[in-house]
Amino acid sequence: MSWGIELWDQFDNLEKHTQWGIDILEKYIKFVKERTEIELSYAKQLRNLAKKYQPKKNSKEEEEYRYTACKAFLSTLNEMNDYAGQHEVISENMTSHITVELARYVQELKQERKSYFHDGRKAQQHIEICWKQLESSKRRFERDCKEADRAQQYFEKMDADINVTKADVEKARQQAQVRHQMAEDSRADYSSILQKFNHEQHEYYHTHIPNIFQKIQEMEERRILRIGESMKTYAEVDRQVIPIIGKCLDEIVKAAESIDQKNDSQLVIEAYKSGFEPPGDIEFEDYTQPMKRTVSDNSLSNSRGEGKPELKFGGKSKGKLWPFIKKNKLMSLLTSPHQPPPPPPASALPTAVPNGPQSPKQQKEPLSHRFNEFMTSKPKIHCFRSLKRGGAAPEDFSNLPPEQRRKKLQQKVDELNKEIQKEMDQRDAITKMKDVYLKNPQMGDPASLDHKLTEVSQNIDKLRLEAQKFEAWLAEVEGRLPARSDQARRQSGMYEAQNPTTVNNCAQDRESPDGSYTEEQSQESEVKVLATDFDDEFDDEEPLPAIGTCKALYTFEGQNEGTISVVEGETLYVIEEDKGDGWTRIRRNEEEGYVPTSYVEVYLDKNAKDS
Repeated sequence: MSWGIELWDQFDNLEKHTQWGIDILEKYIKFVKERTEIELSYAKQLRNLAKKYQPKKNSKEEEEYRYTACKAFLSTLNEMNDYAGQHEVISENMTSHITVELARYVQELKQERKSYFHDGRKAQQHIEICWKQLESSKRRFERDCKEADRAQQYFEKMDADINVTKADVEKARQQAQVRHQMAEDSRADYSSILQKFNHEQHEYYHTHIPNIFQKIQEMEERRILRIGESMKTYAEVDRQVIPIIGKCLDEIVKAAESIDQKNDSQLVIEAYKSGFEPPGDIEFEDYTQPMKRTVSDNSLSNSRGEGKPELKFGGKSKGKLWPFIKKNKLMSLLTSPHQPPPPPPASALPTAVPNGPQSPKQQKEPLSHRFNEFMTSKPKIHCFRSLKRGGAAPEDFSNLPPEQRRKKLQQKVDELNKEIQKEMDQRDAITKMKDVYLKNPQMGDPASLDHKLTEVSQNIDKLRLEAQKFEAWLAEVEGRLPARSDQARRQSGMYEAQNPTTVNNCAQDRESPDGSYTEEQSQESEVKVLATDFDDEFDDEEPLPAIGTCKALYTFEGQNEGTISVVEGETLYVIEEDKGDGWTRIRRNEEEGYVPTSYVEVYLDKNAKDS
């Protein structure tokens, strides 16, 4: 099978076919080039996708990646980066092994094809010239033959005519001979040119054209083979990265299998565990007997005769837990106003106040002072509501529950220890440099490092003091500190209460004016009510029962928070007697508040007082 034999007369068609083959090759190159662009774009999009879902540094989101599920997701993102890298490898290999090589080959192929078809056209031109020479010699031979024939006929005519002179006959004979000689010469020339043409034509159709067409055929077959090899390379480039892509997918599967739901659940416990104990059971309060209030260990008021804290509820509990009492009502259940009561009017004699000695006879520290002191004491037990409040956190993390506070303090101690070690390493480096300067003064002045050495030493001292401070707080939280003072023990008495159900109860807190939750105790270590910010649906508690009546001896303008105005001679209900701070709590219709004990005359119900 040879184009030179089978297609000896299809020069133009072969020229068109070979040009089409080069166009196909260029089209394939363009296809591969666009594939490489797609691979690069895909890799870029994969990297951007992985980057988009990477956790931001120094953010809360970064802390979430300690869970195994999040770690597996992070591993998936990292593997997607490697996956994208393999697509970039595909693009690079296709560009170098296919597009660049084929583009170079196309240029060589075009040059080779041009050379072959140039030789073919040159051979065509040569055979055409030979053909023209043959045609020219043939026409000349034909013309000379005709001229010789006419000359012979003219000679014969002249020779037969008796009227023609002998000289004319001789001239005609000579002319005929010349013409015959010219015809013979033309014949010989034509024969020679014909033989030459036949030889050239044989060479053209059996040697030159077959050789040229054979080279074109080989060129075309090499092109076809080359495009086939490029297609294999195209597949091999993909195949080479399949194992690595498979490893990426295997790592993703491995990361997915490493997810430990139990471990994540434990991390949630460690992250949000407060260290508080759940509230104890609320005992039934019997209101069937008038003016009698039963008190349980977990109610919202304390028995006067017992030293352990209790919780008091006003009205019916309706099956609710104590934290769900509305804030504005609970504020009225807290201690008396944060200032000492005013003295009675100057016009009144001490003897005119029947119950006047009740307030001064109690030689105790005012409750407002105790409250203010307690507000600034540490540590505080905070209710869960306070964990959601904004604002700057205290330095000792006392706004957090015990377990969370311990973790934060431990984290702070570790950070400070790292900073101390870093400063110590810097100090050692400066010391070594100073020693080098002392031994080799030409390298530098040792005195120039004194200032830096002093600065580093001061930083170490500051960091150590800071670390000691946090370690003390940490030790206090972990219970490693020695016995504390009476005041500190009194302030943190909630930790030392004998009743375990009330030790970690959120009812030990109350809301301070700045919006943070702190604990409060009365002079008898009585636990007051926690003020919370729950919805109005919990504002259905019944008022506390009256324990007696009172008569106003003087007019009192209640302008401070928690107080109530009374008019001289007015009779009101007493719902809480003076507890030694000089204030008595009364009620007028649905209005409740405190009035100075020295401004009223109290008549307590005996049954209620005995209870």
